Amino acid sequence: MSQFRVWAPRASSVELELHGRRVPMWPGAGAWWAVEVSHVGDQTDYAFCLDGGEPLPDPRSPWQPDGIRGRSRLLDHAAFRWSDAHWRAPPLSAGVIYELHVGTFTREGTFDAVIGRLGHLVDLGITHVELMPVASFAGARGWGYDGVSLYAPHEGYGGPTGLKRLVDACHARGLAVLLDVVYNHLGPSGNYLDRFGPYFTRRHATPWGAAVNLDDEDCDEVRRFLLDNAVMWLRDYHADGLRLDAVHALIDSSADHFLGQLTREVEDLGARLGRRLALIAESNLNDPQLVRSRAAGGYGFDAQWSDDIHHALHAALTGERAGYYADFGSLADVAKALMEGFVYDGRYSPYRGRAHGWPATGVPGHCFVGFLQNHDQVGNRARGERLARLVGVGRLKVGVALLLTSPFVPLLFQGEEWGAGAPFLYFTDHGDPGLASAVRDGRRKELAVFGWKPEESPDPEAAATFERCRLDWSEIGRPPHTELLEWYRRLLRLRRERPALCNGRMDRTSVSFDEHGRWLVLEREGAIVACNLASRHAQFRLPPGKLLLASEPGVRLAPQGVELPPDTVAILAAHDPSSPKRTAWGSCGHASRRNSVSASNQ
Repeated sequence: MSQFRVWAPRASSVELELHGRRVPMWPGAGAWWAVEVSHVGDQTDYAFCLDGGEPLPDPRSPWQPDGIRGRSRLLDHAAFRWSDAHWRAPPLSAGVIYELHVGTFTREGTFDAVIGRLGHLVDLGITHVELMPVASFAGARGWGYDGVSLYAPHEGYGGPTGLKRLVDACHARGLAVLLDVVYNHLGPSGNYLDRFGPYFTRRHATPWGAAVNLDDEDCDEVRRFLLDNAVMWLRDYHADGLRLDAVHALIDSSADHFLGQLTREVEDLGARLGRRLALIAESNLNDPQLVRSRAAGGYGFDAQWSDDIHHALHAALTGERAGYYADFGSLADVAKALMEGFVYDGRYSPYRGRAHGWPATGVPGHCFVGFLQNHDQVGNRARGERLARLVGVGRLKVGVALLLTSPFVPLLFQGEEWGAGAPFLYFTDHGDPGLASAVRDGRRKELAVFGWKPEESPDPEAAATFERCRLDWSEIGRPPHTELLEWYRRLLRLRRERPALCNGRMDRTSVSFDEHGRWLVLEREGAIVACNLASRHAQFRLPPGKLLLASEPGVRLAPQGVELPPDTVAILAAHDPSSPKRTAWGSCGHASRRNSVSASNQ
């Protein structure tokens, strides 16, 4: 006998559709309807009919072979033969994350096709592969943040078995797998949850409409729906961690916040499985409570994305000041980001017109995920340009060096390591003309904040927009892509060889800089990263040391330091790494005004 169950407090009657006939279900405790049926095999299709209506997919459907509007299919997770029994994920604190979108990472756009490129990631020095959302969404193409069947891997990528093959292959190559999950909203197309029960509440509003019901009437089952989903990815798909999208939109006034409940349950699951499981949060609040331990009143996440690190580096490298980049641009901001994780930690934000954030005092660097590029920061541009299109190779190398020698967990976005020519644009496949029009209008409003014109952004619904985003792997063998890829490899190799570069010790990180001279020096336990962003040569008076790596052949060592051409970075090892904090001095042919971080931020 097989039992079918569904939570449907809004229904007066529920039927199971199976083998072309409808079988009445019976209400039980907590508005859970159930029925037992004999002679049901694995991979059987089924649906639920509420109050005699049309067949609807199971809210907890494990498999949607015919898309989000089709019938659900039973799945026996025990049928897959895993080969990773001895796998143990490396610690996130010493990790290097690679974010990829399954649909554009290869020409085929499938889980299996990703497997063929894992060797590249291993050679690069990646430890954690982060997949953009893979839960089933409308149409054949999309970013995945409009998922509606949260328990079912997208069929176009290869469905449940394809995802398991990819995770198993990653583990065989020594790569941990992080899944991006979206619990703050569901997609607008094919979302039937509200017909079953109060999965959403108008008690709170989000950018996507009514909030997910985490603290209103009947919220317990909604919370359980999301918690069980998180456990499923980690247990049944062997994922090593989750990245939660926009947790600031998970509005919960309960004494036991959903995020704290989630971290407890994942911790308990890890203990039962004997595995290291990681949780990463994305938030725009600059709130260190996310990563503080529960004992200290926090939620206990392992890390959170820091947009401030990206914004500070991006604005300094590109000179852009539109939109939220208006809050950034100085080397003082870069220095503060590198030393503290947040630039806005209670300070006034001109872009927001109010004070923003809270100090992350005592939070180690490995609790921040830093990046120069990611799906949002590239994809939310009108033309989806990568940083390699916005700055020269020399300046890009400077930014990469600062990221990969910082005390944070670095994240790379697919193709950035070779300066991929393909843009990463916003693309959808909703199919519905009215919804497609609404998406275009919303997109135009977002772009207007940055001063971009609507005609500069391709139509998200056009198949051609998606096709332009597929990576061209043949670029790797051609200049300047080869040169940039080698720079990433050498930096990541250096990071592995020198533990001080990935230890997260913010208290052993210092930065000196000169706004007028446009130079900056990052110091980390005997490693010195000297950067010249000026248009002229810069001379740095530094303690005696050994040159470990330079982005250009024109770097010259001198008895009292090093000379750097424009847009160049050099990494040196001090002869005496145990000596007290050093202060760098640079000049560009004029009197240099040296700034300490604390003085410049006053």
